[in-house]
Amino acid sequence: MPIMVDVDVMLARRKMAVGTLAERVGITPANLAVLKNGRAKAVRFTTLAALCEVLDCQPGDLLRWEPDPAPPAEPGRAPAVPAARH
Repeated sequence: MPIMVDVDVMLARRKMAVGTLAERVGITPANLAVLKNGRAKAVRFTTLAALCEVLDCQPGDLLRWEPDPAPPAEPGRAPAVPAARH
């Protein structure tokens, strides 16, 4: 997935435990782990705002975009060319 979650980075910078963050944000440690490990399919803006408030950071400190790596070309075939974005 091209969206990377850096909650663990901010937790380390703030020297805060996962359980403490979950409690202060008002979500379960299990749901925070899903987000932290990049398995979440969505995050509510209210949750993102609470994370930013507790960690004293911006949304961009928690989320970043990385392009998916290009699939390897099959032997004898030209590599796929991505479609143009408009």
